[in-house]
Order: sequence, then structure tokens, then C-alpha cells
Amino acid sequence: MTDDTTDLFTPLELRNTTARNRVMVSPMCQYSCDDDGLATDWHHVHLGSRAVGGAGIVMAEATAVSPEGRITPHDLGIWTDAHGEALADTAAFVRDHGALAGIQLAHAGRKASTERPADGGGPIHDDQGWTTVAPSAEPWPHDAEEGGPVPTERLDAEGIQGVIDDFRAAAERALEAGFQVAEVHGAHGYLLHEFCSPVTNHRDDDYGGDFAGRTRLVREVTRAVREVWPDDRPVFVRLSATDWLGEDAWTVADTARLAPLLAEDGADLVDVSAGAVDPSQDVPGLGPHYQVPYAEQVRESLREADADCTVGAVGGITTPEGADELVRNDRADLAIMAREHIRDPYFTLTAAQELDALDRVDVPRQYYRGFPH
Repeated sequence: MTDDTTDLFTPLELRNTTARNRVMVSPMCQYSCDDDGLATDWHHVHLGSRAVGGAGIVMAEATAVSPEGRITPHDLGIWTDAHGEALADTAAFVRDHGALAGIQLAHAGRKASTERPADGGGPIHDDQGWTTVAPSAEPWPHDAEEGGPVPTERLDAEGIQGVIDDFRAAAERALEAGFQVAEVHGAHGYLLHEFCSPVTNHRDDDYGGDFAGRTRLVREVTRAVREVWPDDRPVFVRLSATDWLGEDAWTVADTARLAPLLAEDGADLVDVSAGAVDPSQDVPGLGPHYQVPYAEQVRESLREADADCTVGAVGGITTPEGADELVRNDRADLAIMAREHIRDPYFTLTAAQELDALDRVDVPRQYYRGFPH
């Protein structure tokens, strides 16, 4: 390995903030709050252990910017100052153990008001549920055995402005809580993705119709977050690269077109995922790195536009060698992993051990016996 080789353990500089390596813990919903959206000890241990495990960035789960923006009543939230305060100790612990503390800001749109996956994931029809909002008054197509759809309202101009304001206020609270990275959740069939996709957006006003109209909201939200986020700290945007529903839906070409525009709006990294806007999607084989080609296409579009923006890849990244390959072969700037971090909170330390790079990671002294130098 030469000194100029970029690999998994090379620091990643984003503005004037540096991640110690190219591993990110993907945001993973834990559904572990009471119905108040306040962080618990579970979140502290879940996120803190991944920082101890050596990751460069630890991203908190989809955190609702408003009560109606939750997927379930048990989602993490940041719609009041108390929610930010409940996360402050966790953000500090992540920072103290060398990782960047990130938070994904989210609104579930028409996919809100459901039970936890462990409880079946169906719609809530008792007094704990609520009417969802979306670009069009078309509910998520729940199966009949799940109890039918939750009523959905079309957001009007005032409601759209309220969403933008909620994201801005959430970013301010996240900053006060000590987070260093803010990610706008524009993927997985949630509200911002719903506006982007012609599958779910049938509006004929300024927030619908053509590509510019459908992508207006995610761009305005990104700008709103950027406006309140410090100039020396990065903003990420997660996108679904494709709806997996053919050429009449949201496609990889659309995402490649949008990414440079988001860079103009202040995004420093595009986190490239896929799917989940409609249950009829046709998902390809879930093999190793199955979504990485989408990230490569987005990265190429950013380069062609000479945009100062990086790319994170997700999907089937499960081995140290595989994560390292993505970065080493210039396919992505960041390897983003969820399930592998569930299986191994110390993935980065494990990877360093397997790739003979323990001298390039921060092994907590308490764990020296497990990862000897």
C-alpha cells in the first residue's frame, strides 16, 4: 500500500469536518421510544457502541421533524427542544469516541401512522393513529389483511411551508444537541421521495408536474437545513436512486440529474439507496453490492458537473474486503452499512484486524485484548 492510496481507513474531509475513516453506520430505525419520541438508553448504547467500534460516522435513525412525520408512535423525534436535549449526551459520547455524530432528519409522509414492524407493521386505526400527509391524497396501499389504508391529505402550500420550517427547526435543535452531520431523508418512499416520484406526485402546481416541480421540495428542504447548519459542517441527502418501477417512475437517470442540483443547494454527500415508494416495486437480486452501481452513476454525474460533492454507497456491503474495494477502486467515497453493524457493532475494528490495518484505527484501550496492536 502506497501513501497516496485511498482506502477504507483514509480520513474523509467534508468541509472542515473530518471523518476518521470511510465507514458510516447507516441510520437504522429502532422503534424504541415511548409515544413521546424522546431518546432512551437503548439509543445511547446502540449509537455509542458503534462509535466505540471504530466507525467514522455514526448516523442516528430517521428522526421525525414533526409528530405526524413519524413512521410509528415509537419513532425518535426532534420536534421540540426536549427531544434535542434527550440526544445531547449520546451525541457527545459518539464524538468523545472519535466518530462524527450524525442525525437523519425525516418525515414519513403517507407511510406514517403504522405499527412497529415487530408488531406487524400494519396501519393504526385506533386513537394512537393519525391522518397522514403526502403530495397527493393517495394513501400507502396497505394490504386488505392489514386493515386498509390510513386516510391521507394532500399538502397545500401552507402545509408544504410548514414541512420546510419543521426541517429547519429540527436542524437547529440537532446542532444545539451537538451533532456534526445533518442528513435530509429523501428516500424510501417517505415524504420528500413521494414528491420526487411521478408514482406518488400527481400535482399540477409548483410542486408537481415536471422534474423541476417534483424535486422542488427536497431542494428547498436541503437549502433550509444548509442555511442553519454551520459552514464547516456537512449536510448529507439520502435518495432512492430508483423506484424499481420502470421508466415511468423515478429512475437512476433522475437521481443523477438531481444530485448536482443538491450540491448547488449545499449538500456535501449524496447517500444513494433505492426503492420503497410502492409495494409493487420489482426489486433486483439482493446480492453483494447490489445498489453500488447506482452510486457510481451518481458519482459520475457529480464529476461531469464539477460539483464539490461526495457519494456514499449502500446495499449488500457486508465484508471488510468489499467495503475497502468500493473506496480503493474509486466507486464511492463512503461505505454505508446497516445490517452488518447490527451483527458486528465493532465492524471497523474487525475490518482493520482482517486487513492488517489496526495501526490506522482508534482501538479503545479497554478493548486492546480483543484487537491487539
